[in-house]
Amino acid sequence: MTKKKAGFSEHLQQIRQSKGLSQTDLAQRTGLQPAAISHFETGRRTPSFDNLIKLAEALGVSMDYLFGGGNEHASTASGKLLQDFERLSLRDQDLVQEMIQILLSKYPKQ
Repeated sequence: MTKKKAGFSEHLQQIRQSKGLSQTDLAQRTGLQPAAISHFETGRRTPSFDNLIKLAEALGVSMDYLFGGGNEHASTASGKLLQDFERLSLRDQDLVQEMIQILLSKYPKQ
C-alpha cells in the first residue's frame, strides 16, 4: 500500500511543527493572524501568492517545498523576482527578458 502524499495544508503544518513553531509563532514571523495560519493548515483557505512567500521565508524553505516538492533550502528568491517582475510595465518586462537572453547567451547550451 502506498502512502498518500501530504497536501499543502498538511505539509505546512508538518514543516511548522518540525521547526518547533506554534501557529502564533509563525503568524508573528509572517505578519499574518494566527487564525489565518489555522485556516491554511486545515485547508479552509488558500494563501495568496504574497502570503506563500511570507510563509516560505518565515519557515526558511522554498515555496516548492511547501507544496511537498523540491529542496527545503532552495531559494525563495525566484518567487520574489516573479513578484517584482509582475509589477513592471510591459515595456520593462520585455527589456528584462532581453537582458536575460543576453546573459544566457554567455553560457554554453546544455
